[in-house]
Amino acid sequence: MPIYEYKCSSCHYEFEKLQSMKDETLIKCPNCHKNTLKKLVSGGAGLIFKGSGFYITDYKSNSQSKSKEKSESKGSTESKKTSVPETPKETKPSKPKTK
Repeated sequence: MPIYEYKCSSCHYEFEKLQSMKDETLIKCPNCHKNTLKKLVSGGAGLIFKGSGFYITDYKSNSQSKSKEKSESKGSTESKKTSVPETPKETKPSKPKTK
């Protein structure tokens, strides 16, 4: 749902209202209660993220992508070192104690 900006012509009160596109335009000012409210035309704010669930790691910055490109170009000319995971040592089953 979009956020619309309104301004009262008589008291110059400005506010924003979250409305459906199907809702009618407001005409009564909540401040002075006169029918002089006008909807303002705005350029739009794009996206507004509110609430939890958005992390800085969700978006790449220019510095991260540039450093990644540099490391990839170096890796193609130099030999890459790969680490081999250690294999677990074999353990012998313990002998049962005899009495």
